[in-house]
Amino acid sequence: MASVLISAAAAVLFLTIPVSLSIPFLLFHGVNDECPDDKGSFTELLRNLSGSPGYCVEIGNGKDDSWSMPLTEQATLACQTVKQMKELSQGYNIVAQSQGNMVARGLIEFCEGGPPVRNYVSLGGPHAGVSSIPNCPSALICKLAEKSVYADNVQNTLAPSNYVKIPTDIANYLEHSRYLPLLNNEKPDEKNPSFKDRFSSLQNLALLMFEEDTVLIPKETAWFGYYPDGDSQTLQSPQQTKLYTEDWIGLKTLDTAGKVKFISVAGKHLQLSHDDVVKYVVPYLQGS
Repeated sequence: MASVLISAAAAVLFLTIPVSLSIPFLLFHGVNDECPDDKGSFTELLRNLSGSPGYCVEIGNGKDDSWSMPLTEQATLACQTVKQMKELSQGYNIVAQSQGNMVARGLIEFCEGGPPVRNYVSLGGPHAGVSSIPNCPSALICKLAEKSVYADNVQNTLAPSNYVKIPTDIANYLEHSRYLPLLNNEKPDEKNPSFKDRFSSLQNLALLMFEEDTVLIPKETAWFGYYPDGDSQTLQSPQQTKLYTEDWIGLKTLDTAGKVKFISVAGKHLQLSHDDVVKYVVPYLQGS
């Protein structure tokens, strides 16, 4: 009789586990964006659909700093933030939009001693780089910046320049780009095995590419696909790139283990339908 009562009590307890015991998630927005008031926000939608607690992480003052703060600094601030959030101590999931993926991956790879990231959902992330500055509010300014994109004054004041990768100017890119070569472990004599170890410890990596994306050039960068060095015309699949074949950050390790989902969705940059949110994002935010 006692064992029956104990089993019944355990069943009731399981059915009444509060949402607060679910693994929380963090949302990182893209460039020229900020964490909005909660009501009606994407964060609120994800909370409601997943039943998990979630928070939009603001780096600096939002829109302005998303443009002007170097990504190394943004990733450092993100690391400091997650270390201070006690609710993340047992691990957390990440959803990142566009440039927010540069901060999110920096958090995963660089943040020593931070809480573990379980699942990572990337929405239109410029992971392998872009060949031009995306979402630029001033075409003239950005065209001028692109001509000297690897100059110190541009790298230090225009965050998107930190992941511009000109295929025909790889020497300058590797020497002067302040962020992406480090993030992707690209520098031949400066590979950091800790970055690979941390990234390959993910339980799941979902990479969403938007089929009509004209903001990311090429759109396949959302899957880590890109042009080979010295060639700005021929597009390589993720599995053809050196980053993958030489496993610089652990993408091949994750993929071989069946932990990477390469997902293509209809729509322009970040135009994710409700059904696609339910199908491709929410499942990675559920569970305890």
